[in-house]
Amino acid sequence: MTKVPNILLIYTGGTIGMVKDYKSNALKAFNFNQIKNKIPELNLLECNIHTISFDEPIDSSNMNPKYWVQITEIIESQYDKFDGFVVLSGTDTMSYTASAISFMFENLSKPVIFTGSQLPIGDLRTDAKENLITAIQIAATQKGDLPKIGEVCLYFEYKLYRANRTTKVSTEQFEAFNSPNFPKLGESGVHLNFNNNVLKKVVRNKKLIIRKNFDANIVILKLFPGINKEVVKSILEITNLKGVILETYGAGNAPTSKWFTELIQKATQKNIYIVNVTQCISGSVILGHYETSNHLKKAGIINGKDITTESAVAKLKYLIGEKIPVNTFKKAFETPLRGEMN
Repeated sequence: MTKVPNILLIYTGGTIGMVKDYKSNALKAFNFNQIKNKIPELNLLECNIHTISFDEPIDSSNMNPKYWVQITEIIESQYDKFDGFVVLSGTDTMSYTASAISFMFENLSKPVIFTGSQLPIGDLRTDAKENLITAIQIAATQKGDLPKIGEVCLYFEYKLYRANRTTKVSTEQFEAFNSPNFPKLGESGVHLNFNNNVLKKVVRNKKLIIRKNFDANIVILKLFPGINKEVVKSILEITNLKGVILETYGAGNAPTSKWFTELIQKATQKNIYIVNVTQCISGSVILGHYETSNHLKKAGIINGKDITTESAVAKLKYLIGEKIPVNTFKKAFETPLRGEMN
């Protein structure tokens, strides 16, 4: 007899959990305990669905590592009871949150699927129902009575992505997310199809390890034509600064001005970790490919390769929080940990 999977639905906040009060025309939080009454299609899924909601749903603009830990601890406490997890959150910071959660779980052997919506669940033209139903179906998909997926994913508008490869690309289209540097893991059409060649290999025989330490002392510095010394200097001299995501041009290029090079070198000598990430939507940093990135390579900054800014933020916070030794930090960042970079 085939085992019926148990799925835990975790609502943190966001548009997907809102319904309209037609008397006042205002949006209010949806009661997920009544989810099968509101979405009877869920009864067609061959799984048991349980729900947990944050006591106070949060807007994704207020998302921070405290809530990342809260999500993780819910999954940790229920890990042995459930076969898969679906996390509902606001879309604006979903790629940051889902990327962070991917680094927090080591030896994950069950699916953690993030999803949300562009329109509230009670809206006439909502995308919430399809995203929610299919995310649960994916989390419940099994192979020989065991979960088929063992990684943190993001499902949105018929496509399943590796979470730490995603970025939000639209505020108005239902296809709000993309994975510019990595193939989609699956797609929902008439049938639910998985790209088995790129799914992360599920680790079954290792103990789940939870990492909860994040260091908040990082900053994103985006280059632009005409950026001046005072701006860069003030950012790199922030008190207690430990890490910088440097968003460079093209394949990792930056100004070759003497003052810029000296400020970067001074920061790295103070053991401030600087990660070179391209501003381009797709593609990779190739340090030293052009003369305009060779000075960065010589300064010893970290090659972010094809990592997204969202994933780079999560990974940098995570590795600094784990107190990786200075002499091995660069190698640790440049090494794929959860499939977040090639």
